[in-house]
Amino acid sequence: MTLKTRIQEEMKAAMRARESARLSTIRLLLAAIKQKEVDERVEVSDPDIVAIIERMIKQRRESIAQFDAGGRPDLSASERAEIEILQTYMPQQLSETEVEAMIESALSEVGGPGAARIGAVMAALKPKLAGRTDMAQVAAKVRARLAR
Repeated sequence: MTLKTRIQEEMKAAMRARESARLSTIRLLLAAIKQKEVDERVEVSDPDIVAIIERMIKQRRESIAQFDAGGRPDLSASERAEIEILQTYMPQQLSETEVEAMIESALSEVGGPGAARIGAVMAALKPKLAGRTDMAQVAAKVRARLAR
């Protein structure tokens, strides 16, 4: 079953169960998927959907920071609930040791001087780690490792 089909089936289940918050989030996700399909005139694949979900989660995290700074815990809680729903469609997250092992592997594959390798190492890691871990944290770990 493709990820898109799974999301559509869960939307139907949310409708039947009258889970309005879950249904609303799933509809937002399906709208974003449909928008990408219409804009690019293609059928989206699972990796494309994962990228859409990552972007939506990132937007919600930024909103949470703004709502917390503005003293709006009610809106912040709503965004957190949406993140939890969106994360159910993400692939299983990698453990710290798995991420570290992949970083070490990429560092050994890409030769050259320290800081100049960051782009090449990240380019090698992105297809392997996209959707399975926070790439900002991976970038920070790569920078720290190369700074040694």
